[in-house]
Amino acid sequence: MKWLRRWQGLLSQKPLRLAFLGLVISFLVSFPFWASRYWVDVGFYVGLYALLGLGLNIILGEVGLFNLGHAAFWAIGAYTTAILNVRFGIPTLALLPISAVVAAGCAWLVSSPIIHLRGDYLCIVTIALGEIVRLVLINNPGGLTGGPNGVVGIARPVFLGHVIRTPMDFYFLVWAVVILCAIGLRQLQRSRLGRAWNYIREDEIAAEAMGVDVRALKLLAFVVGAALAGLAGNIFAAKMRMVSPDSFTFMESCLMFCIVLLGGMGSIPGTILGAALVVLFPEIFRPVAQYRLLFFGLALAATMYFRPGGLWPRRRTAEILVGQTER
Repeated sequence: MKWLRRWQGLLSQKPLRLAFLGLVISFLVSFPFWASRYWVDVGFYVGLYALLGLGLNIILGEVGLFNLGHAAFWAIGAYTTAILNVRFGIPTLALLPISAVVAAGCAWLVSSPIIHLRGDYLCIVTIALGEIVRLVLINNPGGLTGGPNGVVGIARPVFLGHVIRTPMDFYFLVWAVVILCAIGLRQLQRSRLGRAWNYIREDEIAAEAMGVDVRALKLLAFVVGAALAGLAGNIFAAKMRMVSPDSFTFMESCLMFCIVLLGGMGSIPGTILGAALVVLFPEIFRPVAQYRLLFFGLALAATMYFRPGGLWPRRRTAEILVGQTER
């Protein structure tokens, strides 16, 4: 795995990093024009899971809080879009920020009583939260969620008079949101808030002793991460034109967790890479579908053994791991 460290070292040089970024953006822009509709649709799901992974990466990668119920906030964003569009006729694209705000508000509401928990205890509670949200959707409170059948008939989003309906349209929509969020999160990582989150992750007691409001910042991480999941929920609902509880299971939260672990906790490009692997891996091994979960598990185990910091760790994480190895 030395070549990965050399590659990351080369990309730490600004001219090479900018050139690589230009190549990636050029590929993303040109991809729908030469790929088949099927693979453009796969590219959409890579972007969707990248957005979900970026949200979880704030909670898990930046602050170090174990959250295995992230699909709950994805569901809240999707159902917010579905209910407000179908019942009240609000345009789907106008609901993009509203879905993020509602998911963030729900995250604040449910996380406030449990934010003091640590480690396995927090992990178990978040699993329960994810299942509670799914069961609430199934039980159809007030006739809003449609029960097991979900909500159908969601309108297509419209942007400047253009109806977003084709795989290419949704591909560009989701990747535009991913790139904007990645830029914002990159700036957040370099800010005082981002450094405070990292202090909490490394040593919560020391951070509190230095005057960091640990509880408030941990809660803020949950809220921001849930907001990104709400954005993904809106786009998912608009693409599928229906939502149901079956789309937001515990397994989806596990996939998001794997995305962050595979790519590298705290790493924005690593999270996008992890999303690409999680989505593309089953597609590549579709001819041997009965064994693809086995292959996926082996790949994850190998990554954790050979690259415990992830395939594309943050520079900080790589330096820590190298230092531990040398000692």
